[in-house]
Amino acid sequence: MTDKKKFKVTFVCRSENPSGGQRVIAIYADHLTRRGHQVTVVLPGAQSLSLRDRARAILRQRLWRFRGRRHEFSFFRNASFEVRRLAHPGPVSDEDLPDADIVIASWWETAEWIAALSPRKGTKIYFIQGHEVHEYLPITRVRATYRLNLHKIAVAPWLRRIMHEQYGDPVVDVVPNSVDRTQFFAPVRDKQSTPSVGFLYASAALKGVDTTLSVIESVRRRVPNLQIIAFGSERPNRVLPLPHGTTFYYSPPQDEIRDIYAHCDVWVTASRSEGFNLTALEAMACRTPVVSTRTGWPEDAIKPGWNGVLVDIDDVAGLAKGIEWVLSRNKEEWRMLSTNAFATASAGSWEESAAMFEQALEHALRRAAEGT
Repeated sequence: MTDKKKFKVTFVCRSENPSGGQRVIAIYADHLTRRGHQVTVVLPGAQSLSLRDRARAILRQRLWRFRGRRHEFSFFRNASFEVRRLAHPGPVSDEDLPDADIVIASWWETAEWIAALSPRKGTKIYFIQGHEVHEYLPITRVRATYRLNLHKIAVAPWLRRIMHEQYGDPVVDVVPNSVDRTQFFAPVRDKQSTPSVGFLYASAALKGVDTTLSVIESVRRRVPNLQIIAFGSERPNRVLPLPHGTTFYYSPPQDEIRDIYAHCDVWVTASRSEGFNLTALEAMACRTPVVSTRTGWPEDAIKPGWNGVLVDIDDVAGLAKGIEWVLSRNKEEWRMLSTNAFATASAGSWEESAAMFEQALEHALRRAAEGT
């Protein structure tokens, strides 16, 4: 049997913010490197905002994405692959990137950038981790990127359906995210004597933390001893202040996040839009039932009453009722929920997802060679 062909692969990121999407890119870059491919991740410098744009960013709670400094935490430090940090913000040009077999856009803006690159930079791929048609973005431009002549890899079946039904592209590879079970795990446990709820803090409106805070306030009126736990890569702000007594972890080390999940009786995510929702998967891997809105991975993975609760977007009453339902289970019922959540997260692995991602790259190269 002959060895597989090794590729030169370039990922083009928009910035170095520590988002879930960036984490996924770092994971695939590492796995592809370990599989013998030559990988480069290109990170443009931070973009300075005008005072007017900065004010708009604050109003839409997105300032953290645009700060004029590198984030204190990065998924690309001490990487096994080459990281090329540019001195200027995007867009990128041919001079910024190595010649390669494959170049991958990771966000709608980067799709615009790589579409303009010369063929020397590689077969062009659009790695789609969400349907980014949000009011704070230039929606017409975003939609146009999904119609570009780029091979698409999506993280979930619903994104493939969107690409086909709304943008006329029936050829989309789906590569689901996974969880590192050497990092996210927990022993069998019982519900705690003091009820606890956890969530990811993020100021982006689509993450629905405003809804989460309203939900927790509602639950706390009926469960006054409720313990609240949260973590995030940005500090809480005055627009979205945390409830009194919340235990908050700012950018905790990755190997400590599992302990945060495992200290919760229920994990809540009230996102209005998610490409996948890694935190829900990680919480389940740590045996924590999840109450979620119908977005991303939870919409397909959560079976209400079996491993968590699923409700409509912005349904404050439904989320509160779901949290209270989980917290009110007796010892045996809660442990069954916990066991089922763990079983749900145990399907697949990053190794399997990386193999699928590699196959999707090969598919793109075949299509390019065939002119299709």
